[in-house]
Amino acid sequence: QVQLAESGGGVVQAGDSLRLSCAASGRTFSNFALGWFRQAPGKEREFVAAISRGFSGTYYADSVKGRFTISRDNAKKTVYLHMNSLKPEDTAGYYCTAQVPDQGGNYYYSSAYDYWGQGTQVTVSS
Repeated sequence: QVQLAESGGGVVQAGDSLRLSCAASGRTFSNFALGWFRQAPGKEREFVAAISRGFSGTYYADSVKGRFTISRDNAKKTVYLHMNSLKPEDTAGYYCTAQVPDQGGNYYYSSAYDYWGQGTQVTVSS
C-alpha cells in the first residue's frame, strides 16, 4: 500500500510562486512514476505534470509548460511541483498521484495511476 500526502497549497496573488510537496510512504519510491493533476470546481480533473522513474523524463500540460517544474527526491520519497507565474486559472485542488511501478507511458491519463493523495488547494487571486 502506498500513501501520498500533499502540502504547500495556499492563497497567493497572480504572478507569485508556490511549491507543492507530496510525501510518499510504502514501497520502493524510486520505481514509481509520479504525477500531479488538478481539479477546479465544476471541471474535470486534468493532468498537470509527471515525472518517470529514474529521472528519465518529465511531462507537462501545455497550460503550465514553462511555468511549472516537477522534480523528485528519491531519498526523501517526495515529489515537488514548483509553480511560477501563477495565474487565476491555476486555481484548483492539486492532487499527487503514483503509478506503481512505472509502466513507461500514459502519464497524461488519470486512469493510469494507482494511488492518489487527498489534495491541497491552490487559490490565485487577480
